Amino acid sequence: QGRLVESGGGVVQPGGSLTLSCQGSGDSFNRLAGGWFRHTPGPTAFLVAAIDRTGETEYYDDFVKGRFTISRDNTKKIAYLQMNKLDFGDSDVYYCAGHITPGGPRLTPSFYDDWGPGTRVTVSS
Repeated sequence: QGRLVESGGGVVQPGGSLTLSCQGSGDSFNRLAGGWFRHTPGPTAFLVAAIDRTGETEYYDDFVKGRFTISRDNTKKIAYLQMNKLDFGDSDVYYCAGHITPGGPRLTPSFYDDWGPGTRVTVSS
């Protein structure tokens, strides 16, 4: 599958915001359900948010509901994670990932087989 590369991580104060981007490539991007994960890549990752192929349906972990928004622009082959009201507990390495699907995203990280290298988010006062 196509390579995924994250960007946008950094250091932010509590209550601040960051926007993470995931740049894909190739026509496979539009066939991928997408997810943002934290902590580790692969089967032991923690799911933060997921989105279907077209961006019409979304899933959020309870810890980020109302604060984070996942979106995608298939014309640009980019997925985003808008992170608002950041708190100390949000500090981690964030990964974007995808899997081929005819429909909605899987919520189990083991189903994702295309992972980016990660970008670090640090919330610090």
